[in-house]
Amino acid sequence: MTDLVVMSLEAWDGVWRRNQHLISRLLEGDPDLRVLFVEPPADPLHDVRTHRRPQRGHRPRRRADLSPRLWTMQPVKALPRRIDPRADERIARSAAKAAAKLGMTDPVLWVNDPAAADVARLTGWPTLYDMTDDWAAAARSGRERSRILAGETYLLHHAAQVVACSPELLRRKSPARPTSLAPIVLIRNAVDAAAYDREWPRPADLPAGAVALYAGTLHGDRLDVELCVRTAQALDERATLVLVGPNALDAADTRSLADAGVILLGARPHEQIPAYLMHADVLLVPHLVDEFTDSLDPLKLYEYQAAGRPVLSTPVAGFRDADDARILVTDAAEFPAASTRAVSGPADEIVFRSAPDWSDRATALHAVLGDLTLS
Repeated sequence: MTDLVVMSLEAWDGVWRRNQHLISRLLEGDPDLRVLFVEPPADPLHDVRTHRRPQRGHRPRRRADLSPRLWTMQPVKALPRRIDPRADERIARSAAKAAAKLGMTDPVLWVNDPAAADVARLTGWPTLYDMTDDWAAAARSGRERSRILAGETYLLHHAAQVVACSPELLRRKSPARPTSLAPIVLIRNAVDAAAYDREWPRPADLPAGAVALYAGTLHGDRLDVELCVRTAQALDERATLVLVGPNALDAADTRSLADAGVILLGARPHEQIPAYLMHADVLLVPHLVDEFTDSLDPLKLYEYQAAGRPVLSTPVAGFRDADDARILVTDAAEFPAASTRAVSGPADEIVFRSAPDWSDRATALHAVLGDLTLS
C-alpha cells in the first residue's frame, strides 16, 4: 500500500480522535505511504441558517507541519440533499478527482462515514470500513437515518475489510456481514501513552479550587446535559464543573450549562489534554446510557485511566466493564451526590495505570490494510 484516501467523520484539527492517531502512526511506520484525508463537506447554506461563518471548503493542502505525505481537503455540499439528491455523488467525485490530481491512481479507501459509500461505488477502490459508532442507533431524522442505513448496508456487503472499535459493534454488525467476505475485525481505541508519562503544569484557565472535569466533544448524542446541570448545582461551592472539548450542543443546552455555573473551556489541542486531566480532582463521564452509547469504545476511558485520577461515570460501555478500582460507576440519580463526595474527600495521589498505546492499534490496522491490498 502506498496511497490511502480517508473519508472521515471529523475534520483534521487540533482535537485528535481515532483517525488522526492511527494515520499519524501509519505515516511514521511506512515511508512510502501517502494519505489524502477528506474532511466532512462544507455546508455554507446550513452555516448561514445557523448564524455561523460560512465555510467554503478547500482543495487538497499538504500538511507539512505533520507530514510531507499528508494532504487534507474539504469538499463542498452546495445544496441540501432534499434539493440535490446527487449531493453525495458530487462529493464522491470531488474526492476521486483530488486523489487523481495527487497521482493516487489506485489507492485504498478508508471509510468512517457511511455516507461515503458513494466513493466506494464510484471508484471501485479496495475499501476498509472502520466503524466507530452505531450511527443507525443515533437519534436522527427519518431521511438521514435511511441514508445512514443504506450506506452502512452497502459497505458491510462490499467493503473488502471491516473494522469495529468496540465488542458491541462487532456483535451487532457481524450478522449483516456476508460469510463469503472477511469477518469484521476488532481494533479498539487506545491512548498516546508517552503524553502521560511526564509531569504537566496546571493549565492557567482551570479555575481555582477543586475541579470536576469532563474532556470530550460536547454532543447531545452522548452528553447528558440535564445531569451536568444537576451535578454543577450539587457541587455548588465545593468544586467547579469544567467541560473541555468542542461544543456541538445547541444554544439552549449551552445556556443551561452556563446558567448552572459550568465552565465550558472549548476545544484544546490534543497535546494539552493530559495537563487538564492530571490536574482534575475527579474526572467525570456524565453520559447518556442508551443503544447508541452502548456501541462505543470511549477514547476517554483510556485517557482517564492514563491520567491516574479518580473517575466517576454513569454505567456506559467501557467504564462499566473496566477492571479499575479508581473508576466508580453510578446511575444518573446518584451521580450528583457521588460527584460531591468525590471532590470532598482527601486528595488522592496520582497513580498511573498502563494503557494500550495507539502504536499497537496502528500495527494491527496496518496488517488489515495489508490483507486488503492482497485480496
